[in-house]
Amino acid sequence: MDFFKFAVSQNLPTGALFLVPTPIGNLADITIRALHILQQVDGIACEDKRHSGMLLNAYGISKPLHAIHDHNEISASAYVIEKLKEGQRWAYISDAGTPGVSDPGALLTQEVRQAGLPVIPLPGASAITTTISAAGDFLKNSEGGFQFLGFLPNKATQRDNFIKKALSSHVASFFYEAPHRVEGTLRALSELITDNRRVLIAKELSKIFEDISIVHASELNHWMNSIDSWQGEYVIGIEAAPQDEKMSQMDETTLKWVALLENQIGHKDLSEIISEMTGLPKKDAYKELLARKK
Repeated sequence: MDFFKFAVSQNLPTGALFLVPTPIGNLADITIRALHILQQVDGIACEDKRHSGMLLNAYGISKPLHAIHDHNEISASAYVIEKLKEGQRWAYISDAGTPGVSDPGALLTQEVRQAGLPVIPLPGASAITTTISAAGDFLKNSEGGFQFLGFLPNKATQRDNFIKKALSSHVASFFYEAPHRVEGTLRALSELITDNRRVLIAKELSKIFEDISIVHASELNHWMNSIDSWQGEYVIGIEAAPQDEKMSQMDETTLKWVALLENQIGHKDLSEIISEMTGLPKKDAYKELLARKK
């Protein structure tokens, strides 16, 4: 079967930057379209030439490489833009996952856009979406919603403030953590969490020692004491507070006239009135009315 037949028919505009996700661990987790793009472009900007060179060699791809990382992103972006203006096609790849998602690439993308040139993103590997797809009902309290916090700050005080914000959030929170910091971060979380919400710890996704654990806060310290090695890359998730812990989205005045009307008007009609008067979405107003009956 010709796996590239669908990719060949895709439009490849000249002067375009293609954002190409790469595997987060398992070399097989690269898309057919990604390989096709990497074969067709004139050059590849990357986070680390040695790391990206090994990936490209594995698939028999040889292209000029240009390093763009946190320390040279502005100056190196100018080089890529110059090549794009000449009508060349370039790709950008980070060391692993999707460019610009807690990886370099966002500034390059912005510079290319400001130059009036097209930026074309490809779907592909991402540690955050991989984790969430295996989270089961972890997002139940936030009805499927979540927030991604990237990497937490290095300083303990700033890190703890981020954790506190995540604990007070009405949606599940996820962030990345490095192996040399993850134990300290989880210890801090265990001290700051005040209820028995769940914590998700995903390690080495798509690799040999992949592990995804969901632990109640009361068991978190016991779980950590059972870990022999903290080596690997981590995604940490904090469950949202249960729905009944959320404060009403309606102010005190609104709640007073809702209390007078809710026994005289159906919830559907009343939710429309609330939405018209307060700007609260009708579906949210309806859910609050239902919650008041419980």
